[in-house]
Amino acid sequence: MTDDATVRDFDLDTDDLDPRDLAAGDAPAISLAADDTLDSYTRADLRKEELEIARGFENGPLWFYPAWAVVALVVWISLFPLTMSGHLNLFVACAIASFIAAGGFVTGHEAYHDNMVREGGKYRWLNDFTGTISCIPILLPYSVGKLTHIRHHRFTNHPEHDPDYEDWGNNFWHAAWRSWLGRQPRGAGSLAAYRRTLQAMDTPASRKALREGAIFQLVYLGTLFTMAWSGYALEAAMVWWIPRHVGLWFIRLSLSWAPHHPRKDQSRYGNARIMKSPIGNFLAMGMEVHMIHHLYPKIPHHRTKPAYFALKPVLEKRGVDCSAL
Repeated sequence: MTDDATVRDFDLDTDDLDPRDLAAGDAPAISLAADDTLDSYTRADLRKEELEIARGFENGPLWFYPAWAVVALVVWISLFPLTMSGHLNLFVACAIASFIAAGGFVTGHEAYHDNMVREGGKYRWLNDFTGTISCIPILLPYSVGKLTHIRHHRFTNHPEHDPDYEDWGNNFWHAAWRSWLGRQPRGAGSLAAYRRTLQAMDTPASRKALREGAIFQLVYLGTLFTMAWSGYALEAAMVWWIPRHVGLWFIRLSLSWAPHHPRKDQSRYGNARIMKSPIGNFLAMGMEVHMIHHLYPKIPHHRTKPAYFALKPVLEKRGVDCSAL
């Protein structure tokens, strides 16, 4: 005999479970017309089928994530001497740096979930190394990103506990404006929410993350000040200051606001949505099927869309809105 409590044993990892599921069981995405007993059996079978399909998209070679992170960092660093020596146009450099700043979140994100090398693995350092170097252009320490992102998964769309809740907006332009205001001195955006979250956690790891965040800020401001003092203010702005803000805008709007809008649903099958992005799934960095990532964070980023189409029949039976794709 199978019930909701035992179905959870089939799950891939405790990270894949919303805390509300752990407390109340695997709540149905739909209320079936039959009696409660049949409803429980049906949901259990669908949940087991869903989990078995999801398992098939885990693991596999992920060497290209750390490879991309290293190449991106080398290219980004090279932009400084190339622009300062006049060998590269500032606008071209700005475009390249902006792409690297935004794209770095993808490789860092895989590291947040330990998808490249799990805890205790022989080459565990590779996972942490990738996460450390990926988000330097947007000034996000690996420790800060990982702690707050896992918190986001556990409390998705919760007004008080989700560190990314500040990315909300009534529409795209409202969210963009709020994101910009939130990055101003004493702003109340996501970065401030990250700081509040870490302070509230008050653990050795969170205190370390706060220290690393302060060090990152000092190095960043010191670099910009030194370059400006030396006559390279435009280079500093075009290679780091502007790309950082472009990257943060893209991450906040495309990777946070769009797949969670309107941020009113906290349920397992409703806290992220299936959507059709106007810039396509590749440029939107997989956010068209962000629901799959929230359901199964151990599925690598590049496999979330194939996983969605494999899972779609089961999700539709559970009442999930899959009409967008």
